[in-house]
Amino acid sequence: MPTNHATDGPARPAPSSAATGRDMPALFLGHGSPMNAIEDNRYSRSWRTLGATLARPRAILAVSAHWYIRGSAVTAMAAPRTIHDFGGFPPELYALDYPAPGDPDVAAEVADTLLPTVTALDETSWGLDHGTWSVLVHLFPDADVPVVQLAVDARLPLDAHVELGARLAPLRARGILVVASGNVVHNLRAMDFSQPDAGTDWARRFDGAARDLLASEPGDLGRLADHPDLHLAAPTPDHLDPLCYLAGLAAAAGDTPEVVLDGFALGSLSMTAFALGMPVAPAARPGSPSTTARSSS
Repeated sequence: MPTNHATDGPARPAPSSAATGRDMPALFLGHGSPMNAIEDNRYSRSWRTLGATLARPRAILAVSAHWYIRGSAVTAMAAPRTIHDFGGFPPELYALDYPAPGDPDVAAEVADTLLPTVTALDETSWGLDHGTWSVLVHLFPDADVPVVQLAVDARLPLDAHVELGARLAPLRARGILVVASGNVVHNLRAMDFSQPDAGTDWARRFDGAARDLLASEPGDLGRLADHPDLHLAAPTPDHLDPLCYLAGLAAAAGDTPEVVLDGFALGSLSMTAFALGMPVAPAARPGSPSTTARSSS
């Protein structure tokens, strides 16, 4: 069992989408600090509540900002390792293990779905980084659902990532839950510890522009590349790129995702989360007590 400090939620619905004939939902979660994996705060509680509403998937395809490479690859090992890809945090975070199994057959299925893009099957080098396990430890705390992780190709513009996301659409009908993990706004150099639960004006403008596009024309999310606040909100695109996969899935479905959680941290991080293809409650908003991590990643 993985270590986590979140409170237990209601029992998870049992049938998978493959059994019910309904497409699995798809998610984008603003993961923020790795400390959210072990802290009891409004983000971790929201993720656990969200996870409890999901039918059990056949497998999870994670798209994390923290596997950012020049190329396309998917983890294809039977037992992916838990990667602690950060520094300067307390020992209990490094002790956390998320021992979800992998699934080489699902990895091959993902690679086939992405054709003509050639996607390497990684059997040895990667695993599950904190962009993946810091949210899955709350969504699926028993770590009993197979997880494969798709790399984010650093060479591609936003539009190309949207296209790749659209190609993943058939996986939803096969019981695979896509969980993209990053942050709409992510600028570590601009963090302001005097604003633990606030966002700067430019962070709010950019986050709002992303929401507006997802609510109207998700296939056009690449237009964010021309937003005047892009250089502040996403000085590197690694944390923004995963959002494109949800946008592509939404465009392929002719649907729009809903905001299921919003908020800002340290002025320059957006914690906005979106869900596609599931009934949602009104977005959780700032106001309840939260524990602020000493650093973010």
